[in-house]
Amino acid sequence: MKPAFLQTTRKESTKSWLFRSGLNWYPMYFGTGGKILFWSSDWREVHIRLRRNIWTYNYVGTIFGGSMFSATDPFYMVMLLRILGNQYVVWDKSASIRFRKPGRQTLYARFEITNDQLAVIRQEVAANGQTDYVFTVQWLDKEGVVHAELERLCYIADKTHYEQRKNDRQQARFKR
Repeated sequence: MKPAFLQTTRKESTKSWLFRSGLNWYPMYFGTGGKILFWSSDWREVHIRLRRNIWTYNYVGTIFGGSMFSATDPFYMVMLLRILGNQYVVWDKSASIRFRKPGRQTLYARFEITNDQLAVIRQEVAANGQTDYVFTVQWLDKEGVVHAELERLCYIADKTHYEQRKNDRQQARFKR
């Protein structure tokens, strides 16, 4: 049974179910030890689980911090790409993790992109052609105790602006 903090009113579509199922078997994600439990049909909410097992425990018997870090990797970037569409370019730019408590049991993370966050992102991209946006996600146990907090910085740009900047950089290299 899912913890209470993973309850949602959103639904999963066949398309988002197929996408999450495929990603769960993608070797690069499968190797993290994470499992995607839910991906909403509007691409705005994702739930993942990380169990302590032979693939994810460390020298002292807790969940390896690298598993916590890598299991959260693609989500905000992929969610934004799906939500914003082909007129935008999105990249993961950087990430940091702060460990709060050793993970000795199954941990869960919930990714969510709100209407307010999307409005800020769209407004900043419209004004500047691009923006950097920091998302925060936490690893929690079933009681809701925080074991780690991550900040993930995404770069979001209007595709035309991005291509122009890329061309400008390439031309500047040839002029040297």
